[in-house]
Amino acid sequence: MALILENIAKHVSLTSEEQALFLSKLETHTYKAKTLLLNAGEVCKHSYFVNSGILRSFNINDNIVEHVLSFACEGWWMSDMYSYFSQKPGQLFIEVLEEAEVVSLSKENQEQLYLEIPKLERFFRILIENSLVANQQRLMDNLSLPAEERFEKFTKKYGTLVHKVPQKQIASFIGVTPEFFSKMKARLLKK
Repeated sequence: MALILENIAKHVSLTSEEQALFLSKLETHTYKAKTLLLNAGEVCKHSYFVNSGILRSFNINDNIVEHVLSFACEGWWMSDMYSYFSQKPGQLFIEVLEEAEVVSLSKENQEQLYLEIPKLERFFRILIENSLVANQQRLMDNLSLPAEERFEKFTKKYGTLVHKVPQKQIASFIGVTPEFFSKMKARLLKK
């Protein structure tokens, strides 16, 4: 649980009593690769913190094409934010890509923690703001940058994932077909 406390300490300082209360509201599980933590159409009742392993969120369109929205590796949080905050059925799947130890915090417990430890509300606000900024930047990148530059940004942000995640998922994340991605990587390797 040290990793999650370090994650919080980047933004707010908790007393040892507050840390103990926070940790008492969490559940930790180990999941095998390909486990779905959330299915599209379900209400997202937890946010997830990755102690180890990799998660991804994605949706599947009407043509049965997967679109990867995000990845979460060690020390990152993940949720279907629309569903989590609205408590309405979402459109995302959350899948374990490699065996992972995941800490989950229920919406109910998070709301209780806001009342008991108000500075956690600040912590989660900062996470949400950072997520909003990152998603807006990614959208702008997808609209204005060539695929090579989007891949460069991906490798800077998710450097460890390049060799751990299937190429087709990276292609989906940067908004290109697997075939185009393969040709682009071959071109980049020749440089």
